[in-house]
Amino acid sequence: MGKHVIVGAGQVGGQVAELLAERGHEVVVVTRSGSGPRRPGISLVAANAADAAQMRRIAGGADALYNCMNPKYHQWVRDWPPAAASLLAAAEATGAVLVTLGNLYGYGPVDGPMTEDLPLASNGTKGRVRAAMWRQALAAHQEGRARVVEVRGSDYFGPRSSDQSFLGPRFLGPVLGGKTAMVISDADIPHSYTYLPDVAGALVAAAAREEAWGRAWHVPTNPAFTVREVAERLAVLAGAPAPRLRRIPVWALWAAGVVDPVIREMRETRYQFDRPFILDSSASQAVLGLSPTPLDTALKATIAWWRESEDKVETMPS
Repeated sequence: MGKHVIVGAGQVGGQVAELLAERGHEVVVVTRSGSGPRRPGISLVAANAADAAQMRRIAGGADALYNCMNPKYHQWVRDWPPAAASLLAAAEATGAVLVTLGNLYGYGPVDGPMTEDLPLASNGTKGRVRAAMWRQALAAHQEGRARVVEVRGSDYFGPRSSDQSFLGPRFLGPVLGGKTAMVISDADIPHSYTYLPDVAGALVAAAAREEAWGRAWHVPTNPAFTVREVAERLAVLAGAPAPRLRRIPVWALWAAGVVDPVIREMRETRYQFDRPFILDSSASQAVLGLSPTPLDTALKATIAWWRESEDKVETMPS
């Protein structure tokens, strides 16, 4: 069994750590606060990912170094470049495979399904930041200085999804509780959503398969569905009332952005929700040997997680 270092313990990093620990690997989770899953096989370390010397020491002897960080949405320009450079330097110094959790921002608006061979042509600030990170890592790989791979998913859903997930707690609560759920765009536009456990599985598989290195891959993801379709299916599976969805007017979103920097940053990626946003993962499924979790299976697990979370909140002492 090998040593795996994971930077970030959020909705993806924590699940990667647990998956690796279940398989018997030595796992080190790095966050600023030293937080993360507390279970046998996982060591928690407090460190700054942008500190290259620290990261070289922590990654010493590691087979893989996973970048699962999630800087604050409105601070990507400031926070991503030094952290990405530090982790790449650590991978170069230690020989660990650098496995980066990416996204689809770098492509920018496209017509038709997104595949891994599309150019990184985004004109948006966040898209350019992510594209630059990958180009720097890929250059190091092509020059023989490091071994790198990037795994890109669409918007996440599933157990332990964050409040920022469009199908996360703010959506699940109203839908499963029989109340009106607010959505940010037309509820009948097809959109690809990626299941969180599939993200973790793809990162681990990409780290282990030499034939995957030096490329970016999409997380195995189910065919696109609409928000209305997923809400209706959640209600059926949970035995909840038929869902009620209400669209938030664009002007209300932009007004909220005056005081909320996260909402303000969403203007750049608004195109993802105003037109079909389709991820094609057929190439990665063949190389990684993985398939997306069937939608009903994923939704049932999401419902079970949500109900367990609600029970924990309700039973906490006041």
